[in-house]
Amino acid sequence: MNDAVTRLLGLGLRAGRVVIGVSGVRAGLQRGKLACVVLAADAGQRTHDKVARLAQAKGVPLVKGPDAARLGAGLGRPPVQAVGVEDRALARGLTALAEE
Repeated sequence: MNDAVTRLLGLGLRAGRVVIGVSGVRAGLQRGKLACVVLAADAGQRTHDKVARLAQAKGVPLVKGPDAARLGAGLGRPPVQAVGVEDRALARGLTALAEE
């Protein structure tokens, strides 16, 4: 499942519809631009506090992804704790994967 999550995020990244990193995700949530948020399985407590609470307050679904190193590697980046998805169809795909 986690490989499918990183593959979908990679597609979104190439389409320019993905925000990488905690600060970018928080800014996207505050502006109401994100359709879902993927948090690394090993995201720190502070990241959870900052991102998960804001996402819940805004009614944006959270998806638990692979650990930060694998999430980052799947996106061609160093370890990543949070990824925001702007594309609604991509977000639906990710949330469907998370429910499997």
